[in-house]
Amino acid sequence: MEMEAEIQQLVSMGFSADLASQALAAAAGDVLQATDWLLNHNDHSLKTAAQTQHSPPSNSSPPIIQPKINRFFHLHSKKDQNPPKIHQDYEEIEGDEQSHLLDHRKKRQKLAENEENTQKPSPEQAPKAPPPPPHAPLSERMRPRVLDEVVGQDHLLAKDSLLRSAISRGRLPSIVLWGPPGTGKTSIAKAIVSSCGSSVYKFVSLSAVTCGVKDVRDAVEAARKLKLKSNKRTVLFLDEVHRFNKAQQDSFLPVIEDGSIVFIGATTENPSFHLITPLLSRCRVLTLNPLKPDHLITLAKRAVSDVDRGLAASLKGIARFEVNDDAFEFLSLHCDGDARVALNALEIAATTAAARMKEPNVFGDSSLVVIVDDVKEALQCKHLAYDRAGEEHYNLISALHKSMRGSDADAAIYWLARMLEGGEEPLYIARRLVRFASEDVGLADPQALTQAVSCYQACHFIGMPECNVILAQCVAYLALAPKSVAVYRAFGAAQKVVKDSVGQNEPVPLHLRNAPTKLMKDLGYGKEYIYPPHNPNSSQKYLPPSLEGYKFLDWP
Repeated sequence: MEMEAEIQQLVSMGFSADLASQALAAAAGDVLQATDWLLNHNDHSLKTAAQTQHSPPSNSSPPIIQPKINRFFHLHSKKDQNPPKIHQDYEEIEGDEQSHLLDHRKKRQKLAENEENTQKPSPEQAPKAPPPPPHAPLSERMRPRVLDEVVGQDHLLAKDSLLRSAISRGRLPSIVLWGPPGTGKTSIAKAIVSSCGSSVYKFVSLSAVTCGVKDVRDAVEAARKLKLKSNKRTVLFLDEVHRFNKAQQDSFLPVIEDGSIVFIGATTENPSFHLITPLLSRCRVLTLNPLKPDHLITLAKRAVSDVDRGLAASLKGIARFEVNDDAFEFLSLHCDGDARVALNALEIAATTAAARMKEPNVFGDSSLVVIVDDVKEALQCKHLAYDRAGEEHYNLISALHKSMRGSDADAAIYWLARMLEGGEEPLYIARRLVRFASEDVGLADPQALTQAVSCYQACHFIGMPECNVILAQCVAYLALAPKSVAVYRAFGAAQKVVKDSVGQNEPVPLHLRNAPTKLMKDLGYGKEYIYPPHNPNSSQKYLPPSLEGYKFLDWP
């Protein structure tokens, strides 16, 4: 009976009765050894018999996955309610093994953490991020990975600068990077975090063009959890921060204040006009300058020499290539200090040159040379930095106004051309000229106002591009005209007196008042008024008594 129970137990494991009998006979009745014998036996007939007995009839049945051996020892005959001692011993062995595996995993995890801590990079030896995919634009692939790779902006990245000192101390402040496009705002933000090390700061990048307050809140919540879990701080970079309205910018104030995040904003617009004062008070504004031609040449040559990220990734299949020195120089002079424009134009010029190739050279491999014509084709026309609603709009109109005031007709016409080529509305310029005719020319040449008004009317019914010469004529006339600000100053002085308490509510003298009714005449309105045409030599007073003797207009 005991042998039959053991056979049934092996049968319940998925083996045939014949195989169970053979196994028990070979193991001298020991179920555990018999099971091992069955599982490890290499006899082909035994495997075939077991698989044939328990495989489904389908022709493409999956292989049988044998469960763990300890599962079967929980099965025992109904007559024997207590499991055999050998089963208990095996379960204890397996429990010890699982405990050992768990301890082993913990040890491995601890070793990995220790290794990570011992390999924390210093700011000078920060790990470089993996290169972007080859299909990314050249400007993105060549983005600096650490601060030492940033070209230009020496006033911000000098040895003892604010950024270098903050990085060396591990105490980054919240900052706003303000500068023209392509000067390295995003690159500097990413390089700051890379130079500090990924174990110290986590970099989260958002764009105000595509995200809202909800995205900011999610990023801040994740930053707080990360700080509690691993004491790692989060650098939240927001590109085009000027696109956030006042309420959206307010959402940054409490999290910057309590240190939940280190905020880095990037903007091409003047922060004084587009960012709220509380946000500016919590951040340091760092100004970036347009890159110089030698900086752009350095970046372009770096892209040519970099095998992994540079032009080589754009020119697959071309083993040899170079860029002419004249092409480098032309590129650097026609990108307005914008590194993004320069690198992307260089990539387009290289692909244009590659399309021009017809056959391999004498070396037997593909080779090309990028020349000035390729760069010209890539740039098409020089990029003009002008924004009709931004700071550059006000900068240029100020330059035009001050050039005319300084009687420099050449400079005035130049700034006029810059504005018109940038797409400025001609009627806006004409209105400014009308104002200038009275403010700066004034009584020195009263005909200037007539010229300016005529210019406005002509621009109104002719339009661009024909009205450009009319505007240039009026600009030249006003620049060469004699100047007088006597009227402008006189009105300013009178306005100041009116706003002061002295002349704010000074009553009109009775003799200067009209008297259309009998009551008003009886009250003395218009009494003792002297009519000047009839009495040209009269010395009648026109100012209120408290203002007698005031001189507003200084004119001969």
